[in-house]
Amino acid sequence: MKKIDLLIFNSSELLTISGKNEARTGKDLNKLSVIKNGAIAVNDRIILETGNSKDLLEKYSKVDRLIDAENCVVMPGFVDCHTHLVYGGSRESEMAMRLNGVPYLEILKQGGGIHSTVKATREISKKDLKRISIKKLDKLLKNGTTTVEIKSGYGLDYVTEKKMLEIINELNEEHVMDIIPTFLGAHTIPKGVDREKYVNWIVEEAIPKFRNLAKYCDVFCEDGAFSIDETKRIFSTAIQNGYKLKIHSGQFNDLGASGLAAYLRAVSADHLENISVEQIRKMKKNGTIAVLLPGVPFYLQSQKYANARLMIKEKLPIAIATDYNPGSCPSYSMQMMITLACLNMNLTIEEAIIASTINSAAAIEKEKVVGSLENGKQADIIILDLDNYKQIPYYFGTNLIKSVVKNGIII
Repeated sequence: MKKIDLLIFNSSELLTISGKNEARTGKDLNKLSVIKNGAIAVNDRIILETGNSKDLLEKYSKVDRLIDAENCVVMPGFVDCHTHLVYGGSRESEMAMRLNGVPYLEILKQGGGIHSTVKATREISKKDLKRISIKKLDKLLKNGTTTVEIKSGYGLDYVTEKKMLEIINELNEEHVMDIIPTFLGAHTIPKGVDREKYVNWIVEEAIPKFRNLAKYCDVFCEDGAFSIDETKRIFSTAIQNGYKLKIHSGQFNDLGASGLAAYLRAVSADHLENISVEQIRKMKKNGTIAVLLPGVPFYLQSQKYANARLMIKEKLPIAIATDYNPGSCPSYSMQMMITLACLNMNLTIEEAIIASTINSAAAIEKEKVVGSLENGKQADIIILDLDNYKQIPYYFGTNLIKSVVKNGIII
């Protein structure tokens, strides 16, 4: 038998999440495909096969590296499909304001929120911004995330947005993590800039010039941010320039933005705490995935949670992400998001796990590469110090990761 690079064996449960390489809906959201005492064989950074430990140990007698999972849970690495990880400064002071009853949108009007982060991101050097971003990526990895989407949007001018996108692309080349870049120039209107002038800048200059730096174009369509008409104009230009689409919609108000994004074939619509069944059905019809961010209403305390059960009933594919950002969810932990999704959005444990792996991979069009443990897929594997997978949301607020294998490499 040909020598292989890696064999992980003796897991209590191996969650392969095998099946069709596409976002799961309905009853398929509960199918984890668990192998008791499972093992996984890896060669050239690609998964060869999964199976029973005894069988694979006999089949692959020549192995460069054996990892005994020691009766722990083995599963695919988490895919975090919505983050704002690259930024300057921090905003812990705003937490005290919220605890004293100041709403998030009021903090924004007072020059806090996004505006304070924009100021800090403009002022920090590219070298320092990249350095602190690497530290954040390392923390994500330690918490079991192996693929991540990162948005710009804290520059809101040409120089800083370009700086952010360049860093995101450089990190993708240099860091072990797989990173998907998104242009979010339409995050908010920068202070002191005419609204029409700023939208014109996005459409006429930013979108064409940043095409080679971002896969997706995103818009925050909300009262106080960008209107439906502005969103439509931005997205139309993005499509003409070859971007795929994502949208922040329904976070505070249902403006119909999710349906608009779906009509324009957006890959995902994110947040969705306020969304009608009509909008859900438009998303389902046009193949737009719902990315749910349970850490945000938990942290802000003033929002309701997305109606995940209605979405599942309507057979709309759902994904889970952290929305890691400095103002409304400074959390590195997809494990914590699984707990919040189970407790506050009434997901089953199985649904939450699939929403954070294969479905989250589909929300960044990586479902054929990562998100499950199957023959031919990239070897992104995590070992959790647990007896069984149902303990993932049970031990909340704790990093349960014992080992991470990224692209076949033991981290």
